[in-house]
Amino acid sequence: MGGITSCSLQSRIRKADRHYAIGEYYEAAKQYKQIYPKLDSKKDKAQKAGIAFRQGECYRVLNSASAITCYKNAVKLKYQDSTVYLRLAQCQQYAGKYTDAAKNYAIYLQNAPGSYVAQAGKYACEQVNTWKQSPTRHKVIPAKEFNRKNTSNLAPVFIGEDGDALMFTTNRPLSKKKTTVRPSPVTGKKTFNLFSARKDANGKWTDISPAEGLFGAGGEEVGAEENQQSDSTQTAEKAGTLEAGVCSFTADGTMMYFTASQPVNGQDLGTQIYLSVRTGGEWGEPQQVKLFQDSSISVGHPAISANGDTLYFVSDAPGGYGGKDIYRAVGENTTWTDVQNLGPQINTSDDELFPSVRRDGTLYFSSKGHPGYGGLDIFKAKPVGRDTTYGATHMPVYTLLNMGVPFNSKEDDFGITFEGNTENGFFSSNREQKSKNDRIFHFVLPEIVLTVEGVLRDEQGEPMSDGVLRLVGTDGTNQKVPVRRDGTYRMKLQPNAKYVMLATSRGYLNRKEEVVTTGISDSRTYKQDFLLASVSKPVKMNNVFYEFGKWELTEASSQELMGLVRLLRDNPNITIELSAHTDMVGDSVTNLTLSEKRAQACVDFLISNGIEAARLTPVGYGKNMPVVATEAMHREYSFIPEGQVLDEIFVSSLPKEQQEVCNQINRRTEFKVLKTTYNLY
Repeated sequence: MGGITSCSLQSRIRKADRHYAIGEYYEAAKQYKQIYPKLDSKKDKAQKAGIAFRQGECYRVLNSASAITCYKNAVKLKYQDSTVYLRLAQCQQYAGKYTDAAKNYAIYLQNAPGSYVAQAGKYACEQVNTWKQSPTRHKVIPAKEFNRKNTSNLAPVFIGEDGDALMFTTNRPLSKKKTTVRPSPVTGKKTFNLFSARKDANGKWTDISPAEGLFGAGGEEVGAEENQQSDSTQTAEKAGTLEAGVCSFTADGTMMYFTASQPVNGQDLGTQIYLSVRTGGEWGEPQQVKLFQDSSISVGHPAISANGDTLYFVSDAPGGYGGKDIYRAVGENTTWTDVQNLGPQINTSDDELFPSVRRDGTLYFSSKGHPGYGGLDIFKAKPVGRDTTYGATHMPVYTLLNMGVPFNSKEDDFGITFEGNTENGFFSSNREQKSKNDRIFHFVLPEIVLTVEGVLRDEQGEPMSDGVLRLVGTDGTNQKVPVRRDGTYRMKLQPNAKYVMLATSRGYLNRKEEVVTTGISDSRTYKQDFLLASVSKPVKMNNVFYEFGKWELTEASSQELMGLVRLLRDNPNITIELSAHTDMVGDSVTNLTLSEKRAQACVDFLISNGIEAARLTPVGYGKNMPVVATEAMHREYSFIPEGQVLDEIFVSSLPKEQQEVCNQINRRTEFKVLKTTYNLY
């Protein structure tokens, strides 16, 4: 009886292995799961280790987290092929367990030090937390209009360059008719087909239905997310013989290349690429595109160039770099020649899939072999020349860039499409999905909006309603903008430019400032206020300080005086009187001498910074010119009446604390304009 049981078990193993060998991973995984616990861990150790590994391979292809447990079981049972450590590391990376993954990559590299995939994986696990801190400016959200619960929706592609029609791959029902559809033995999912969608006048995606004519009948409108599908019995029946997905269109949207498989007697014979031409509002009879002489070689994921003369596609043809590689061919329609593997700059020993190409020749694809976040990552390959090893028309040379966050995650991200020449579009991902069903995501690159805003005020801090801002930039900007009634303004800027801003108002000196927008990677509002100095009134300099009882300037005074240097440069035709004043403490002679020396110290500073001496007149007034209180001063210090002269009589009548306030106000450095015609005549 035990022998019969043993023979039966070995028969089941051979059956499971046959499913595994022809790529029916879903079916093989189910059978391995039943077989594994029936094998003895000691007597059948080697065989059980092999079952664990192959079971892990099935789950890895199916994106199941169970793969990690299976690979760990294989390691525990001393599985002899070190590849188990590579696969375990990849699945741990896919699960976001980067530290564990890096350790297992390192173990595998001890046996295969030249493995690019393992080197890339280990490097990525060590760098991924740093990468996450530098996301792009793109905004990504689920495209709810295309996604439907309990189905996979993926690989969106714009139909032509207008951006108003789109095709995507989905395994949602083709009709409302309830039919039993056996899951694919390869993926365990229902049959995939192509659905199209169009934008209405309001820019909303509608008319979501099976590709017209491709499956034998035009589909009626199919709702998104929660809505029912169209009732097209003929379509559903016809579709049972053909599974279609991942397509690409010529620039005018009239020719579609797509991947399809057509099982014979229930057996999966691989995938091929077909061409369908749109005529009379429907897609015509598909014609197979022949790319290899050996018809048993699977090809898929077509991507046609903008000018229609180059077809990129995916295949696991013999002679590649391992896994699935990206190829290209030259020709047109169904006749293609000069089939070439894109080489090691694009392809690795793991899978490279879902190519798409933009008008400028930039290639986008997804890879499990290049450094990434886990699973499939989207990469951008920009052509920068050609490899002339075999002549001037040989393979392009690319620079490769991982698209980063938010495009890529620790899970599978793939199938990107762009709306015309914009940086907006769609891609697909199974991120944040327990079921690992794929969803379509919408991405946009927000415009960088740069503005400068602020307020024009007079020397008393009051807003000015009659000022004008002039903006001159290296981007060609040259405009004048009047300020609003409350003295505020707002002006738009452009990235990577340098601007000079000039604030003017009648009866006031000009004020100039600079704004530089180079190296800005996000929207920003610059704040720039202007304080304009009167031509007819003295202007107090608030932050000019001296050592107590001395005339030496403190270091803190330099910034304020440099502001005066800029003001004099902005107004090259004025001359000024620069005056220093003391408080009421001390005798008049001493205060007068001290104020004269302080005024001269300020003038010396201005001269040392390039201002002509002829434009500067230093004057020391001592305590002879006390301040006359303004309305603004009264608002700040209510005990000082507006118009009050802060002379010795008034100050001495106040309490000590208020006396000190008045003394501080009187201790000041000012300038006033003497002439506005310097060097004009």
